This record gives sequence, C-alpha cells and structure tokens, in this order.
Amino acid sequence: MKRLLMEKLSEWHKKKNRKPLILWGARQVGKTWLMKKFGEEYFQNTVYISLYKNKRIASFFDEDYNPHRIIKAIEIELHVKIHPDKTLLIFDEIQNEPKVLESLKYFCEEASEYAVIVAGSLLGVALHEEISFPVGKVDELRLYPLSFDEFLTAMNESELLKAIEQKNLGIMNIFSDKLTELLKIYYAVGGMPEVVANYINNQNLEEVRELQKSILNQYEGDFGKHVNEKELPRIRLVWNSIPTQLSKENKKFFFGKIKEGARQKDFEIAIQWLLDSGLVYKVNKVTKPAMPLKAYVDFSSYKLFMLDVGLLAAASEIAPEIIIKGNSIYEEFKGALTEQFVFQQFKASTKFIPYYYSGEKSTYETDFLIQHNGDVLPVEVKAETNTKSKSLKVYCEKFNPSFGIRISMNLFCEQSWMKNYPLWAFTHLL
Repeated sequence: MKRLLMEKLSEWHKKKNRKPLILWGARQVGKTWLMKKFGEEYFQNTVYISLYKNKRIASFFDEDYNPHRIIKAIEIELHVKIHPDKTLLIFDEIQNEPKVLESLKYFCEEASEYAVIVAGSLLGVALHEEISFPVGKVDELRLYPLSFDEFLTAMNESELLKAIEQKNLGIMNIFSDKLTELLKIYYAVGGMPEVVANYINNQNLEEVRELQKSILNQYEGDFGKHVNEKELPRIRLVWNSIPTQLSKENKKFFFGKIKEGARQKDFEIAIQWLLDSGLVYKVNKVTKPAMPLKAYVDFSSYKLFMLDVGLLAAASEIAPEIIIKGNSIYEEFKGALTEQFVFQQFKASTKFIPYYYSGEKSTYETDFLIQHNGDVLPVEVKAETNTKSKSLKVYCEKFNPSFGIRISMNLFCEQSWMKNYPLWAFTHLL
C-alpha cells in the first residue's frame, strides 16, 4: 500500500543535517508498517524495537543518555550490528518509556551519523506528564489515515489520480461518475489502512464495518488504560458526542449537546487529551476574516472533527450501503460526512490551515476559511450537485475576497465571484 509520506521520509534520509525523526500519528494509521517499509527500501538493514513492556531495553536509558553506550547495549541484546547510515534504528511505542524521547537530544548532538526514528500512538498525551521534549533536536512528520489520493492508488486507479494531479479537467469530466462512486466508497470505508486493505481484498462492507467498530473499541480501551477516573467519563462524553455535533447545521461544538448544564471549563482537559492522542482535530473560529487568521482566533469557539471519515460513519451507525447507494433518511447527515472529508483532505494533503467564521447573529457562516496567495478565502462545502450558496454570496459581498470557494460534486466551473471545485480533486485545483 503506497503512502505518500514515504517521499518525505526519503527526503529526511538524504538530509545532510538529519536529526532523529519523530513520526506522529494516532493508533492504527500505519506508523509501524511505514517505518519498517521505509527501512526495507532505503537501508541495508532495520533494527525495530518496541518499548511496549520491553523493560530490559528500556533500562539501557536509565544510567545516562550516551548514545554510543545505548547502541552497543542494543547490539549485544539483539545480536545485531548497527551501522551508521546503513541501519535504520526504530523505537516504537515510546510513550511507555519517555526517557527514549529525552535521549534523542544526545543522538542528535553526539551520534548524528545514526538514522533514528521514534513513534508512539499516545506520545502527545505522554508529553503532558513532565517529559522533557528535545526542542530543536528532532525532525518531525505526521501520518494520517489514507487520503483520497492514496485510496485511489490502493484501488488501482493510479492513472485516474495522475489525471487529477495534472489538472486534466477533460479526463476528470469524462470520469466524474466513477470518481463520485469512488468518493462515496471512501466515505464508507475511510482511510484506516487495515480497513482499506480488507475492502480491497474482500469487497465486503460488513467486514469493513466490523473492523471500524473494532478500531473504535480499541480507542475507547485506550481511554481506560491511560486516563484517570475523574476524566474518563468526560472523554467518553466528548468522543461520543462528535457525530451529533457534526450533524448540526451550525457545527460549532456546543457543550450543552454533551449533557444538560455542561460547561466548557469542565471538559477542557478531556478535549485536550483527545487532541493530543490524534483522535480528534480542532478547527478554530476567527473573530475577523483577516490576515493572518491565526491572530484573530477565538479560542472559546471551535469545531471538532474525527481523524477519519469512515470511523465517523461507523460511530454514527450509518450503514456503508446507505452511504454508497444513497437514502432519503441519510440526507441530513450527508453534509457531516462531506465536511469531515474536506477537513481531512485539507489536513493530510495541503498546507492550508482551516479556520471558520460566523457573521453577527449567525446570519451566515463559512464552513472553512483559508489563507491563499495573500488573501483570505471562504470555503463552502456541499454534499451534492444541487447547490445554493447564499451564505457564501453574502460573505463575498461583505468582505470582497478574490473569489469564494465552493467544494461540491459539481464539475469545475468559474464565475466572477466564485469557483466550484469537485470534491474529488479540490486539493489539486486550489
């Protein structure tokens, strides 16, 4: 299964001033597979070490952080030879042994000739437990679920993807029905590697849903293992409320939707835990649609998205067949899946950081705002082809951006004030 992050890993491998690399990512997004595959393709040999209950190797970091002593101890323990530049040294599940993270400073300063990658599914959570992060001494990459581009490659549609990458509107228009069908399959299957592989091999949507439920259950199992008793019910309440929050027309996160009388300050730690684990992402509201957007963030207002559109569908108990074939009962939730998809694509496949903006008295609201070529552009997301852009039109008349962006199932078209980008290609056409 081709992962686009492999290109970034290759660039890291070639860097003259290479530092130890941290690979961020939620559980089950494919970090371990990618690290091992990278070692297989770019190094003579790979030494993979999981710190999950590996107390002997963890003890190598107790005495001091001398990287040469640590490497020699690993060679003796595992009966291997670790060669500078020829061996990829992988430390996985390092959230269980924070000293490994702290040692990276010394690998950078005293043993930079060694290629070292570390990962941990809950590393972001562990950083709040007084772990010293090696600021300036590490390189960092983040792995997400498969993007739609990666999904097309996995589905043996590389030539179709190439046409999208080349902005070949003629080919895209010819195959728009096929791209629409593939996109709906992606909504149902999502981008979790194990789920995608199962769908490709078996074409069985029931198995897809069972795997998705299993992943969701594993995530909830992590809550119980790594969270204190006070925060555990709050984390579960936030996590389980996200499908409901995203199904609203106004997708701002309302604490009253979690439970009656809920207050933001009571759930700040729970939300931060989910953010640190990589299971949810926050899109902040801005008080003013102006450059730079980051300067106008309203930290009290935001939307929360899940890490994967397929998991959102599973958590919402929308049958995969209904998502693919359509159903009138599903119409209201279609927008939630579509906005989740657009957010994921922004996050995994572009450099844009999405925000959103709401007018006074919420008379209109942008789904997203992005900084684009020195301008702030509004983004409206539509699930189908029957599109009306009243809010987008009002925004454009008020703030006069270069143009407004509508992302929908329609083909690319351009008007004086707005450009419509098809959902399956918007990241390449922007």
